[in-house]
Amino acid sequence: MAKYSKEEVLATIADTAMVPVFYNSDIEISKKVLKACYDGGVRAFEFTNRGDFAHEVFGELVKYATRELPGMIVGVGSVVDPATAALYIQLGANFVVGPLFNPQIAPVCNRRRIPYCPGCGSVSEVGAAQEAGCDLCKVFPGDVLGPAFVKGLLAPMPWSRIMVTGGVKPVKENLEGWFKAGATCVGMGSNLFPKDKIAAADWAGISALCREALELIRDIRKA
Repeated sequence: MAKYSKEEVLATIADTAMVPVFYNSDIEISKKVLKACYDGGVRAFEFTNRGDFAHEVFGELVKYATRELPGMIVGVGSVVDPATAALYIQLGANFVVGPLFNPQIAPVCNRRRIPYCPGCGSVSEVGAAQEAGCDLCKVFPGDVLGPAFVKGLLAPMPWSRIMVTGGVKPVKENLEGWFKAGATCVGMGSNLFPKDKIAAADWAGISALCREALELIRDIRKA
């Protein structure tokens, strides 16, 4: 069961404006990465459903966050069907993210007041997702669609809340493009978790990357 309310989840994501996206089959590595993100100021974290028994790792990760990381909101990503959404909600997912919009997932999440953030690649998809109760929609793949898509979408639909994922980098020029276009937040994966830092167990380095990215975002939004 989700620990945080829908309002708390959406407010936290909008406030920090960055959701790290990560998967590893090793629970201990996943815990270290989650803790590193937490130490870097992250308060919403997406663990993706991308490998065999990923749900088992996720369940342990939620328990760890509840025990050790107060205020860390853990959600699940790469969800494409309602059965998978229900499984992860039962394991404590506080939000559900997908690479696509599946209208059958929305009622499963809405019934438990869990934010569902579907991947959308057109204005029509965003509109259909909003009609299904999705408060935050993911623009994916971001590097294909570009900031101009976000800006163009928001012109006729200014009420939209958009999370951009795919190709987002923790550098000023990239982040500035998304937030100036009107993105609510960004999802960031491999660029926050370089393979060499994971291999070297450089958790402090990952914390530093998170901290720097969050500071950049704060400065950009203030400007």
